[in-house]
Amino acid sequence: MAEERGMALVTCTAPVNIAVIKYWGKRDTELILPINSSLSVTLHQDQLRTTTTAAASRDFTEDRLWLNGEEVDAAQPRLQACLREVRRLARKRRGDDDPSPLNLSYKVHVASENNFPTAAGLASSAAGYACLVSALARLYGVEGELSEVARRGSGSACRSMLGGFVQWHRGERPDGRDSVAQQLAPETHWPELRVLILVVSGEKKAVGSTAGMQSSVDTSPLLKYRAEAVVPERLSRMARHIQERDFEGFGQLTMQDSNQFHATCLDTFPPIFYLNDVSRAIIALAHRYNAHHGCTKVAYTFDAGPNAVIFALEDTVPEFVAVLRRSFPPASNGDQFLRGLPVAPVALPEELAAAVVAEPVPGAVRYVLHTQPGPGPQLLRDPERHLLGADGLPRRTA
Repeated sequence: MAEERGMALVTCTAPVNIAVIKYWGKRDTELILPINSSLSVTLHQDQLRTTTTAAASRDFTEDRLWLNGEEVDAAQPRLQACLREVRRLARKRRGDDDPSPLNLSYKVHVASENNFPTAAGLASSAAGYACLVSALARLYGVEGELSEVARRGSGSACRSMLGGFVQWHRGERPDGRDSVAQQLAPETHWPELRVLILVVSGEKKAVGSTAGMQSSVDTSPLLKYRAEAVVPERLSRMARHIQERDFEGFGQLTMQDSNQFHATCLDTFPPIFYLNDVSRAIIALAHRYNAHHGCTKVAYTFDAGPNAVIFALEDTVPEFVAVLRRSFPPASNGDQFLRGLPVAPVALPEELAAAVVAEPVPGAVRYVLHTQPGPGPQLLRDPERHLLGADGLPRRTA
């Protein structure tokens, strides 16, 4: 923790996670307790991350929050719930006679930035709240179980508190103390696993996740059946596929669970449509590609938005990226179409192209981000990376 002129300052980064067994629906909206357990893959922060600086000072007169350079309301209930919970844990840890210089009544300034589109179905709230809680916990010297605190900000944020392959337990207790995240395997467990994010739209979605899932809980009988009868068995099966690094099983189940999640959105009344025509074209392309190869080489999953997340093994990526280039020819950003981890260019066999590529749709996929599983939140020690200056206000970047 840095000290600048009586101000305590901490900067952390946190990752995005992508659920392969989906969370959709709360049984308690205030504590953010889910109707079913879920399982996710944490993505690497070299490609996708939130960076958050949290500062506390006796000179601050109110809590303030900046997201991607814009000041927003710091009084929002979820942010205040996280702040309250971290302070409560700090108070509990310190005891009454703790000499710690950081007064728990000091107001905080928080600045947060994503290096990816916010609220476009790329799990920005998960990374954002995991990063907020990590930074606040470091600021106040709180250690231990923090996924429960992050959950109070955004349900899926509890999974971003850990790296690799993570299960968020539904829990049984009404106070939510057992609704926490647990790492099933570290990011190093499956070194060949790769992730392609196909950004179809960077726009904010029409129906936010919070409103959407509540509507589904209220109106979808399929969602209730899914939570009670389908998910428990799928969770144990998915954990086994991950443990065994069985891509065939992992991929099939990932696609089936994504499809069922979107079926519950369609079963919601009025229905919710997160997928668009390009999303559906990507789904059809993945199935044609797998059918051509006679096995599951790529697996799609979609969260509450039209952007596709494709899982594949490392040796499949070059060919499938070539298929994507042929199917969705880049509009004007040919050199910017592929971002993230490098991919060796390969020539596409014409027989494969004929079998798999339908009518090309130029510009339909804005870009492809290539990444892999990664670790949980990180503390940044380089003062140049702080988003707040010595005055506690956002630094102006050139």
